[in-house]
Amino acid sequence: MSASSVAQYLAFVVLVTLATTPLGGYLHRVFTRRRTLLDIVCVPLERLVHHLCRIDPAEEMTAATYLSCFLMLGGVSALAVYAILRLQTFLPWFFPSYLTTPMTPALAFNTALSFTTTTTWQAYAGESTLSYASQMLTITTGNFLGGAAGLAIGIAFIRGLARERSDGIGNFWADVIRALLWVLLPGAAVGALVLVWQGVPMNFHPYTVATGLEHKAQVIAQGPVAALEIIKNLGTNGGGFFNVNGAHPFANPTPLANFFGMLAIVLVPAALTNTFGRMIGQPRQGWMLCSVMVAIFVAGLGIVDWSETHEGAHRRVESTTERPVVIGGNMEGKEVRFGVAGSTLTAVVTSNAATGSYNAMADSFTALGGMVQLVNLLFGEIVFGGLGTGLVSLVMFALVAVFLAGLMVGRTPDYLGKRIEPIEIKLIVLYMLIMPVTVMVLAAIAVSTQAGLAGLVVNRGPHGLTSILVAYASSFTNNGLNFAGLSANTTFYNTTTAVAILVGRYALTVPALLLAGKFASQGRFPSTSGTLRTDSLMFGTLLVGMVLIVAGLSYLPGLTLGPVAEHVLRFVQ
Repeated sequence: MSASSVAQYLAFVVLVTLATTPLGGYLHRVFTRRRTLLDIVCVPLERLVHHLCRIDPAEEMTAATYLSCFLMLGGVSALAVYAILRLQTFLPWFFPSYLTTPMTPALAFNTALSFTTTTTWQAYAGESTLSYASQMLTITTGNFLGGAAGLAIGIAFIRGLARERSDGIGNFWADVIRALLWVLLPGAAVGALVLVWQGVPMNFHPYTVATGLEHKAQVIAQGPVAALEIIKNLGTNGGGFFNVNGAHPFANPTPLANFFGMLAIVLVPAALTNTFGRMIGQPRQGWMLCSVMVAIFVAGLGIVDWSETHEGAHRRVESTTERPVVIGGNMEGKEVRFGVAGSTLTAVVTSNAATGSYNAMADSFTALGGMVQLVNLLFGEIVFGGLGTGLVSLVMFALVAVFLAGLMVGRTPDYLGKRIEPIEIKLIVLYMLIMPVTVMVLAAIAVSTQAGLAGLVVNRGPHGLTSILVAYASSFTNNGLNFAGLSANTTFYNTTTAVAILVGRYALTVPALLLAGKFASQGRFPSTSGTLRTDSLMFGTLLVGMVLIVAGLSYLPGLTLGPVAEHVLRFVQ
């Protein structure tokens, strides 16, 4: 690992850590309705929206009502996006000479679900498929609403653990409006200006046709790129304006723009750990969760950097020492302006968070580099993750760790003074089983049917299996990352990835919110000398071990036949 790589990684981790406390405090003030600097602008707008939509922010919702509102927003948004995509040829800024990919019903269905669930799985090339109107009305707007809804779910889950003997966990519509007005809109406005400063286009000009030195015409797509690029990261969405996403020089022109984009992905999810600690009145609990996230994140950085630098490097032998000397690294599928370090940072950030806004082709990483990205997806967003949803996933693992620790000492497990009884245990187990069942079953169908295997246009064998696992894991975790060697714009993959998207977004939310409602209705039991401390280094270690054990038991066969086999084959061929 070079000194420049270490400096970039260290700067990123330090900045995220330093921003956690002030940003976490700000989020705490926003969602507990305390005063903030933006109130002078946002409060009048909030009151206007409440009045127009007839929302009473003081009206508490039960977990079931909160869930129904979440499902309603997702359903209505998906229908609206589907309609706009199917009718985009009749809307402004549609250039038929350049938008040549047909928007079929299956593709529109998949895209509508993808961009209203923050998945942003793209089975199409944006610059040859979507008009400017579609990019703004469906993709950008969907990113805002999907991100706000996810953040609301996370805040509601925290309230469930923070409240005592309460039937309500907040008001969904009020939380979504607060997430939009106080967090996403101001963050996107500032972030878009930074991107424009770095060279990202923000216009509605027609595509430019240039003639190169070989006298061949080249179509240069542009458009309202900055508006979409910032919210895809800030809202942990991930879908790019262009086909190659963050590798395109208009979407991600400089190393500084890339570094800024990665910060935009991570800052709010990381800060939610601090918000969690503040809302439950135990800041150390938040710092323990944040420490676990950072530890797993740093481990992933180290493995991918080593693999891409050494495993993918060319080697020569010096005549004097007869020792192999590493020359360069694996630059296949990577942009020279980012190098191995910038590509590694982006790969680890985007595969951990629910934001697949890659700047290098994941399909071209080494077997170990690709495996780390796949494992990050299979962990289920526990490292930073999506807005709100990442924190929920990590707390669920913490509840499993508390339950198993309680079994070891023969006492009823409790977390933050909340008893984990049979009903809570069933909801936790259901949450933990949904992902492996969905991903592995869909992957099994894909590798055992002609329609599924037909998508492997470049590689079959172990790498092909990895591509399929990444597709379904990415769809389920609402990430959007993909291995480009899998041709996914088919009826089979548009349909099956849509199933994974729906289950990952909505089926997981059901046990999470119901569990929050159960916890909110409980009292808080006082700690005793026999209570397991969940804010200690020992529990943090137990939590990391639990993550590895659960992931290993669930996915080890797939990982062994996929990236592990691919890595081993390097040494036997």
